[in-house]
Amino acid sequence: MRHATGINRRKALKLVTATAALPLVHIRTAGAAGKLNLGLYDHWVKEANPVMQGLIETWAEKNKVEVKVDFLTSVGGKIYLTQAAEAQAQSGHDVMAFDQWNTHQYYEKLIPVDDAMAALIKQYGPVSDAIAFLGKIEGKWMGVPMAWGAAPLPVCARISMLKQYGGEDVTEWYPAKPGNTPGADGWTYDKQLKLAEACHKAGFPFALGCGSGSTDANQTWGATFGAFGAHLMDAKGNITIDTDNMREVLDYVKRIVAFLPPDAPSFDDASNNRALISGKSALIWNPPSAWAVAAKEAPTVGNDCWTFPNPRGKAGRLVPMRPYFWGIWKWAQNQSAAKDLMVFLSQRENVDKLSKPAAGYDIPPFPTMSDLPIWEEVAPPKGTMYNYPVRPWHKAEYYIPGSSAPPDVAVQMWGRSTVPSMVARITQGASIKTVMDWAKQELEGFRR
Repeated sequence: MRHATGINRRKALKLVTATAALPLVHIRTAGAAGKLNLGLYDHWVKEANPVMQGLIETWAEKNKVEVKVDFLTSVGGKIYLTQAAEAQAQSGHDVMAFDQWNTHQYYEKLIPVDDAMAALIKQYGPVSDAIAFLGKIEGKWMGVPMAWGAAPLPVCARISMLKQYGGEDVTEWYPAKPGNTPGADGWTYDKQLKLAEACHKAGFPFALGCGSGSTDANQTWGATFGAFGAHLMDAKGNITIDTDNMREVLDYVKRIVAFLPPDAPSFDDASNNRALISGKSALIWNPPSAWAVAAKEAPTVGNDCWTFPNPRGKAGRLVPMRPYFWGIWKWAQNQSAAKDLMVFLSQRENVDKLSKPAAGYDIPPFPTMSDLPIWEEVAPPKGTMYNYPVRPWHKAEYYIPGSSAPPDVAVQMWGRSTVPSMVARITQGASIKTVMDWAKQELEGFRR
């Protein structure tokens, strides 16, 4: 993994021209001079980090700010340990990257960024409800959502396998061009179940992890439950497990897990990637990282992958999302400059520049940027990632698992993997009633 480094000014400026566009909406920095220290997510595509450095350096030159960037890996939890240590010491970086629930966890140590968000929303329109749920706390924006690192978990399937064993052409469901299709309308959870059975029978099961402690499992099953309208708790904190929708989704789980790999309950976040890349699985839910590795290391697999939105349930087509936010610690000495930098990096032209080295992995928080050129350009095969971002005709929305509940409970559901743990119990033969009773006890504990 990349070690944390400061910006090399001369090297970075070679990567991005000094004429990069300034933000259309400028937050004054009072001359901005001074220093700024950033703790950012170390991108899994290492080629993206220098381009981010270059853009930051362009801004720094213009505003006469000395900037240092530390790219902090999530492997081994370095970025999370750094967040915790700085929150306790009340010193360290000025700006810190937070994913998923961490903005909520540390919001009392952050400053509001409503002015930066007002400027961006005026330019690009509102963000999705999923983004707002995690970034807006008690009516105030406590972090600026950034494309850098943000990724949903749509479907990545083997074109030939679904065609051969399931009789379906997913490139016709979701072609690399605008417009809805009958195949897309018919892409439901029932259809997923039928295809899972067919591919399992052929020896290429869908690789959906069912265990606890996995981000992918939390998102996969969280969005599945949400699409069935099966929520564990409502916004007032009432436990809502004992419903027909919950029984229906657990019955669905009971049926589909029979067609998953036998080791699915022990999957970690890399297990489904390995299953796809090795040619052993016909379908996974994952960002395009698995496809990207396959395209390099197993081209027969990579050339046969197609990414498209998740199945539709009675409550809609929900695409599980993991957004990233940049927050400003209260002790930061150059808060205005930090906001200005965030607005600059959120400009469409800069998001576009950052999308290229990351091969389109990052999803901008503004739906108006779902048409960046990168998703038409990435290959092989041609069009493989065209439907990776949610587009207007997909009839889909990004979704945060647990978002029906109050955030203080939802974060505990996420941390304890409550939903995938329910799924794991089904795989072990527990009855639906037993699983529901267990989940009720878990939620009672969260409310205490």
